[in-house]
Amino acid sequence: MKDLDAFGRVINKAFASEAPFVLFGVKPTRPETGYGYIECGDAKGHAFHVASFREKPDLDTAERYLEAGNYLWNSGMFMLDAKAYLEALQTFEPAIYAACAKAFEHASSDLDFKRVDETAFAESPSISIDYAVMERVQDLQVIPYDGDWSDVGAWDSVAELASKDSLGNAIQGDGVLIDSEQTFIRSESRLVTGIGLKNMVVVETRDAVLVADASKTQDVKTLVDTLKSSGRKEATEHQKMYRPWGSYETLVLGDRFQVKQIVVKPGASLSLQMHHHRAEHWVVVSGTAEVEVGETTQMLTEDQSVYIPIGAKHRLTNPGKLPLTLIEVQSGGYLGEDDIVRFDDVYGRR
Repeated sequence: MKDLDAFGRVINKAFASEAPFVLFGVKPTRPETGYGYIECGDAKGHAFHVASFREKPDLDTAERYLEAGNYLWNSGMFMLDAKAYLEALQTFEPAIYAACAKAFEHASSDLDFKRVDETAFAESPSISIDYAVMERVQDLQVIPYDGDWSDVGAWDSVAELASKDSLGNAIQGDGVLIDSEQTFIRSESRLVTGIGLKNMVVVETRDAVLVADASKTQDVKTLVDTLKSSGRKEATEHQKMYRPWGSYETLVLGDRFQVKQIVVKPGASLSLQMHHHRAEHWVVVSGTAEVEVGETTQMLTEDQSVYIPIGAKHRLTNPGKLPLTLIEVQSGGYLGEDDIVRFDDVYGRR
């Protein structure tokens, strides 16, 4: 939303309604098939009663909605009274309420993060707020919003917001297009080039590359489901993973070896652990490392290294005031993240 004043005005209208559940519906400007719709009922001040929710329509149905004039795009934005929402959730989906309450009850603190209990939270059924609550509460109201808006829900939406050249092409990052039109390139880590492309979307990240017809970008969810069913880790993991103590990023993955960059926050510490299937070699790039291997503890600084044999208990700590960066070289027959036996962990992980 670029027009924040317009959005502020619609929020004030929602406050004035004093309704416990208010939706913000966007006035449609075209027969969009990528959004759900809200059918407006009787007017109540600045708001309307929600007559019904409609799923993403086909083009003919979307054109009828636009012509009727009493349908709004479902923006997915709500203003809720917290107490009323929790009561509704407890009434309509008690399993969700119970799982979330348990997850919060067993939450842990990690510096400036509050981490809910993962096991308890995973017990919650997977259902959208629309199905779980909004379609079941009484006196649900919607307020029309006619300011500038995009849900940026697919890559064609990102392309639409980007600055374009005279041929309708847009490039974010390092990209080159020749003899192409209406094409969007987003590059995050390397040069991406295209020749003779039309109405295409190309998105490059360190995790994967997407090449799609711009009219098919709404189908990314289907693609992700396919990756998950195929057991591809790209659907659930990034090459750069964040942990309570910092982050690690896979730089090279080969047969029986892996190279990672590890960054440890000042004062943070990894768990005391061991591995059954891999050895590790740590090289300090910057900062100071306190390394415990077996019964030995040593301090390492820039350009110094240490070797951790298979089966050795070890722990890495950053005792300094600056981030610690090191390169980790793993070697062994199995390099999965589940080959970790933790003996002690300040974050309570098992």
